[in-house]
Amino acid sequence: MARPGHAWSRPSSSKEDRDEEAEDPLDAMISRTGCLAQHRELQECMAERQDWRHCQPQVRAFGECMARRQRAEE
Repeated sequence: MARPGHAWSRPSSSKEDRDEEAEDPLDAMISRTGCLAQHRELQECMAERQDWRHCQPQVRAFGECMARRQRAEE
């Protein structure tokens, strides 16, 4: 007889699982650009304000950082 409820289980809370969850591929990629601090500030603003239009200084700072990185690679 099938059990009622959902079919998924909670992820384990082992240290290995937490380490895998903590390593976001996007964060790793942005970290290599040298713009991780600006990206995190933008993320924090977005989480707080819930509207990118209220985070224009952070958007500009991140965009300028990424543009500097791109110019340096050319």
